[in-house]
This record gives sequence, C-alpha cells and structure tokens, in this order.
Amino acid sequence: MYFAALLARTEDGWEASDTELDDVETLSDLADLAREANPDEDTVLVLIEQEDAWFGVVRVDGEDDPRIYVSDAAAAARSAYGELLLTDELLGRDPGADDVSDLDSLDLDGTEDGDDEDEDEESDEGGPSADAVPHSPVGDSQILDDLGVGEKELRALDAEDALGAIADALGASEVLETVR
Repeated sequence: MYFAALLARTEDGWEASDTELDDVETLSDLADLAREANPDEDTVLVLIEQEDAWFGVVRVDGEDDPRIYVSDAAAAARSAYGELLLTDELLGRDPGADDVSDLDSLDLDGTEDGDDEDEDEESDEGGPSADAVPHSPVGDSQILDDLGVGEKELRALDAEDALGAIADALGASEVLETVR
C-alpha cells in the first residue's frame, strides 16, 4: 500500500494535501506538481511511502532542482513510484545505461528474469555490477537538516513510521494526519 502527500510551507505553517501520483511519469512532473502546491515558491516536501518497505522525500524549493532521499533504493526500484525517484544521477550511473529500473525485466523479488535470487550482484572485475541497486539509502541525506531532521536521524528512521516522525519534527503531524 502506498501513501503520498505534499507538505507545503507557508507563512502560517505547513499545509498538507494528499496527492495522486498516477498521472506523474517523471521526476520533472513530480517537481511541477509540488511547485503548483505552493505558488509562493517556498519549500514543498513530497512524502512517499510503501508500507513497511521504503520511504522517499522529494524537496522542491522554488525553481531549484528537486532534492531526493530514498530510504532503500532496492525496495524502491521494485515500485513504480520509487522508479520516479531513482534517477541515474541519484544511483551514480551514466544516463541511459541499462539498469534494473526497467521493471518489465524484474520479477516481484527484484531479480531479473532468469537470474537466480542467490546470485551475487558482482561484475567480472569483482566489484558491484553497474546494474546493482543498493539495499541502502540513496540521495541527499541532509535534505531536512535545516527543518530539524538531521542526517543521522533521517537514516535511522524505520520505513513503518518515517513520515509520521518527519512530520512530527516539522510540527506538521496534525496536518499530515488529516490527509492520511
């Protein structure tokens, strides 16, 4: 089960709205959606979670490029919403390189068709393959530092209650609960 919400910072505090991501196809579309939520060009956070698996935060400040944090890249790679966030740049890949974010080639367990689940994700050179998506956080772990959630705190959050903990730290838990 997925949940997605926008938190827009205004002069009066945080305003929350649930958001439908079915029509969002790219990170650029998501950033545009966030900018529409706050025409004053203040901070907008897009909070996305897949129950008990992963969460993501996209921060849009005016016309700046969006900043992204994903708690578990491998879990998010198996999700259509996660795929929006896992850009080549975020994963440290060359743009356009073949990768496992091609969900048509993934089984539900995240392995490519024909791959054995127990196979190591190692290349012939002994390092991680170019296709490997880490089972760890990726992105800007300092995305919420100035809002009261430090890097260490963000990395320690459990996917099960992360969005609530973030909203609580921002003083926005009540407004987030109204859209949950």
